[in-house]
Amino acid sequence: MKRVTIVGAGFAALTAVRKLRAINPRMEITLIAPSPEFTYFPGTIWIPSGLRQPEDLVIPLENFFQRTRVKYHKGSVTGLKDGGRTVVTDRGEVKNEGLIICSGGRFIKTLPGIEHVITPCEGISAAVKIRDRLRQLKSGTIAVGFSGNPKEPSAMRGGPMFEFLFGIDQSLRLDGRREQIKLVFFTPAPTPGQRLGPKAAEGLFKEMQKRDIETHLGFKLKGFTEKSVITEGGEFDAHLILFMPGMTGNTWFDATDLPRSEGGLIRADGLCRVEGMDKVYVAGDSGSYPGPEWMPKQAHMADLQAAAAAENLNAELNGQEPSKRFHVELICIVDSQTTGSLVARTQKYNIVLPQMRVLHWLKRIFEWWYLRQYR
Repeated sequence: MKRVTIVGAGFAALTAVRKLRAINPRMEITLIAPSPEFTYFPGTIWIPSGLRQPEDLVIPLENFFQRTRVKYHKGSVTGLKDGGRTVVTDRGEVKNEGLIICSGGRFIKTLPGIEHVITPCEGISAAVKIRDRLRQLKSGTIAVGFSGNPKEPSAMRGGPMFEFLFGIDQSLRLDGRREQIKLVFFTPAPTPGQRLGPKAAEGLFKEMQKRDIETHLGFKLKGFTEKSVITEGGEFDAHLILFMPGMTGNTWFDATDLPRSEGGLIRADGLCRVEGMDKVYVAGDSGSYPGPEWMPKQAHMADLQAAAAAENLNAELNGQEPSKRFHVELICIVDSQTTGSLVARTQKYNIVLPQMRVLHWLKRIFEWWYLRQYR
């Protein structure tokens, strides 16, 4: 019986579990995570408006672990030993014959005053904080923006910020407060949304103009205060700041021999193998992979990478040569509470559909379909 350890309990980790169990019913799988629960981050965009409650998006995994015969190890990883054959946690060590790292990324929080911003993708509590602050705000300015990791172009997550921006705009209009509250979108990039493709970037900018959302683009960020955003292009007032920094690797990577990219992520090849290590794979936000600069850090991409990693690791454990490459694919619905716009990009095509009500409902149906496998 082969022993495999998976680090994490997010999209990549759970997809790796499902894939491994499907192709090898007898494998011994151990999953390491601080809590036995899965948070559906794409749905957090609906918490500020009340369309979703926190409990709707946090799925206990005990039933899933029982169905898939997974051993759950409660703990936080602190390091690796024996070339990855032993995972060290704050609650003991876990040995394996194969390892898949799916522990996500870490936001770069070095800008002065960043404690004054809310980073939406940090979790449910961040979305709840946005909801509560929005309810209290009667007038003023809301600033929404993101930046990247200058040493790792793909290590950024800008898509959700457009959804928070458009969703907040729509919620304020429905509440009759939009005229009293100004919205400003900011980013160091002169033309935001380019990673979604030229058509999508143009569409996003037109949508901002249509919604009377001001922009502050192309200026390097210098920091924040409790009530302002400071850039090299000037300082502007903001009574609520939503900001998504660039991403880098987990702190525990520093205590290992894992090969790192210039941006701090784990270096991997097109098969998701960690460079220079035996039967150690990475999937999702933790890794730095070969491919185009627009390769997304999103749940769909993490699922594709995890499926490839699981298939390749299983092949190696059976003495075969791994060969499964993941497809580089960006698919998302940029939602705005009542409508949505579909964006799809591969190496061969780039599709952008306009805002439609049916796409909003499609996103909600997909959420139900995706979560039912873990409930």
